[in-house]
Amino acid sequence: MSVGVSTSAPLLPTSDADTVTSTFSLTDYVVFVLLLVFSLVIGLYHAFRGWGRHTVGQLLMADREMSCLPVALSLLATFQSAVAILGVPSEIYRFGTQYWFLGCCYFLGLLIPAHVFIPVFYRLHLTSAYEYLELRFNKAVRVCGTVTFIFQMVIYMGVVLYAPSLALNAVTGFDLWLSVLTLGIVCTVYTALGGLKAVIWTDVFQTLVMFIGQLVVIIVGSAKVGGLGHVWEVASQHGLISGIVLDPDPFVRHTFWTLAFGGVFMMLSLYGVNQAQVQRYLSSRTEKAAVLSCYAVFPCQQLVLCMSCLIGLVMFVYYQEYAMSAQQAQAAPDQFVLYFVMDLLKDLPGLPGLFVACLFSGSLSTISSAFNSLATVTMEDLIRPWFPPFSEVQAIMLSRILAFGYGLLCLGMAYVSSQMGPVLQAALSIFGMVGGPLLGLFCLGMFFPCANPPGAIVGLLAGLIMAFWIGIGSIVSNMASGMAPSPHNISSFSLPSNLTTVTMTTLMPSTTLSKPTGLQHFYSLSYLWYSAHNSTTVVVVGLIVSLLTGGMRGRTLNPRTIYPVLPKLLALLPLSCQKRFHCTSYSQVDLSVDTATFPEKMSNGMLKNGRDKEAMAVPEEGSAHQGNSPTFILQETSL
Repeated sequence: MSVGVSTSAPLLPTSDADTVTSTFSLTDYVVFVLLLVFSLVIGLYHAFRGWGRHTVGQLLMADREMSCLPVALSLLATFQSAVAILGVPSEIYRFGTQYWFLGCCYFLGLLIPAHVFIPVFYRLHLTSAYEYLELRFNKAVRVCGTVTFIFQMVIYMGVVLYAPSLALNAVTGFDLWLSVLTLGIVCTVYTALGGLKAVIWTDVFQTLVMFIGQLVVIIVGSAKVGGLGHVWEVASQHGLISGIVLDPDPFVRHTFWTLAFGGVFMMLSLYGVNQAQVQRYLSSRTEKAAVLSCYAVFPCQQLVLCMSCLIGLVMFVYYQEYAMSAQQAQAAPDQFVLYFVMDLLKDLPGLPGLFVACLFSGSLSTISSAFNSLATVTMEDLIRPWFPPFSEVQAIMLSRILAFGYGLLCLGMAYVSSQMGPVLQAALSIFGMVGGPLLGLFCLGMFFPCANPPGAIVGLLAGLIMAFWIGIGSIVSNMASGMAPSPHNISSFSLPSNLTTVTMTTLMPSTTLSKPTGLQHFYSLSYLWYSAHNSTTVVVVGLIVSLLTGGMRGRTLNPRTIYPVLPKLLALLPLSCQKRFHCTSYSQVDLSVDTATFPEKMSNGMLKNGRDKEAMAVPEEGSAHQGNSPTFILQETSL
């Protein structure tokens, strides 16, 4: 994923003009305003196009008619937030290119969602990812998952709006609250009125702006220092080009195994089960288009990661040849890139404004995704199942009110973030702690047919407790040490989101001290293993509780909610091995279920109108029926 805001040195807004390295010219302001105007126009176009004929499906799901390319670019825009644009180059500048190996996890991190999660979700014809939890378990599990997601996103929204504005204010003198209010209001208006289609198409525009902004920095920067070949040569001489570190120790911050495999779980928590991403998959016109959009993100992510790494290397070489100002030398890591850009582009009017537009495009894409996904899950998971049916007009109005409400809440959370000081790190960390347990909850339901509702709820609680224990314990332990951070001994928190992973540095004892032992050593677990550790906790605890409470005995199991992992794996074995295991064909999986309660579930709205064929299994022709429990076959389509 991406490295983001580093809070080891908290940013403070300043009004002292002497501390500002560069200010915006009129041309820069024009470029920046054009970004906001175009974003707003795109959103309002989709809002007023066909006004009065909109449906809830159009507002929340873009009428399920989106093609592959815009969905892929929207997925990428959500991934590439402002904190990533600021954080990845800073990471490379400080620690070298070891972080680039995170790109190795992108393949599995996108292949698994494309062939496991997307087919299951798409064939169930869901709107909210948490509908799956009711189909697989019950309403209580669905509500638990939804509330956890809302808590996660509300904590994150204000911070992702406030932190880039704060960094921009500290470096350029750009008014802090003007930028916060402008971003929040523009994003709220086009998201609430235009819905998901407006969000996706503005994401496409903002992705292009981000790409152009970063490309300009690479071209101008490399030209000033003698070309990319010289950049690579100088970086190599200073040991910034990292080799493959094969240390299997999970307490080492970045190794090949940590980045390439620990990162897979982070990718799954974002691209596999996060509502912001799932909603985009489900807006595709066909399942094939959804899968292709997931594939299309892979090369785009690799390109974005390489560009961010190049910016970090160019920045390093630039400051080998040009002296830093006193303010730059004392700046927090998340201000490095902005200082560099303002220094590099100060004689080229309009280009500093283009990069700030690039930065705020990242914020807009992330925040709009949060608003839209929160409005959707609130409407689908917390209102519709518990209140009388709404008319289409009432449902549209309520959806827009929810989006506006979350926009106002985001502005409120931005103000709260400004008052948090050192607690800001804990607030950001809380966001990352929730991704792993939610991934574990979906894996428990999808891969283990014996898992039941009590196991799912207890497993989720256990995963959240474990996540908060490690995360908060690490912060408190490091704060209690009272030591200044050592630049060569820094551990990080991963904040996997529907949007990006924010990495934060935490204070660690100086390298001259002895290594931590006991619980303190446990707290130094690399942030990239957090999702794997917490999701595994959910699965293990959930299975134990499920087995102790009788599994799915006496409960209805919808076969369409299960992904047959074992048969799929056994089908890869040679034919002789398959015969030994009595599995000559794994195109079908027998799942005996009691369907006596299926009509009741349908009448309660669990299986919605128009999706009976999608949500229910098909009885095997000619199968032996025993009472009310016929054998059902999960009919799988080749992917």
